[in-house]
Amino acid sequence: MNLRDLEYIIKLSETGHFGRAAEECNVSQPALSMQIKKLEQFLSIQIFERINKKVLLTPIGETIIEQAKRTLIEANKIKEIANIAKDPYSGRLRI
Repeated sequence: MNLRDLEYIIKLSETGHFGRAAEECNVSQPALSMQIKKLEQFLSIQIFERINKKVLLTPIGETIIEQAKRTLIEANKIKEIANIAKDPYSGRLRI
């Protein structure tokens, strides 16, 4: 499991469509579909129900999506901290 996988499941939950989610994630639809299937296999649960070209979240999928969103927010905070640390003029000024 990686952050990209979490981005994929969040986008699919938002769009409800593999093709649109793939387009918004800048990957091919088969690649997105395969990664989501691998994630579901890794977790041994079904995040999405696939019914006649509809994609719906399972009850556990809803919980996982909420946690994935929180995880990505925290990961972005880490990136922000690292970017601030790269700036030699950032931080506290003591006199």
